[in-house]
Amino acid sequence: MQKVKYYLLVLSLFVSFTVLAYQNDTPVSENESCILYEYDINSDHNLSEEERTGLIHMRIEEKLARDVYTVMGDLWNHRSFLNIKLSEQRHMDAVKRLLDKFDVPDPIKNDSVGVFPDAEFQQMYDVFIRQGRSSLKEALLVGRSIEELDIADLEEHLGFADNPDIIRVYQNLKAASERHLAAFLRCMSTSDAE
Repeated sequence: MQKVKYYLLVLSLFVSFTVLAYQNDTPVSENESCILYEYDINSDHNLSEEERTGLIHMRIEEKLARDVYTVMGDLWNHRSFLNIKLSEQRHMDAVKRLLDKFDVPDPIKNDSVGVFPDAEFQQMYDVFIRQGRSSLKEALLVGRSIEELDIADLEEHLGFADNPDIIRVYQNLKAASERHLAAFLRCMSTSDAE
């Protein structure tokens, strides 16, 4: 009788831990904040015009992701959006530190959700919000699109960046976007995305 109780206890613990592990499967790495917050900017390298333009572009693009995920998180209360929006804020902060380091003016004068200094980004935001409001599945498709855009743009900017600080941050941002993309794809494949 004691053996049966013991096995039932072990089995219930196993099931509980398995369920908790699945529920806590966050798409954001615990180490990500350390990677992006604690890099050491120590280069005195002058930036090319492409590097400056790239930093400005990526600062706005990270805001696009954060703002869309903020709205989708509020609308759908889905853990992917709720978790990833925090990561996107850290990405914005990482790019801002580079802007400050190299005396590049921050393009974001108004950090309110949904307000962009660039008409193209404003239009993308508006389209993504309209699409994501129609269903959770569409919202996850928006997340996929944003992460694919982010990865493509980071790869493009890495192609002309030669500053080691910028390269390191862009590589970290790209790795994070790949994790976010995988998380959105995983969520799209589950029944709760219907």
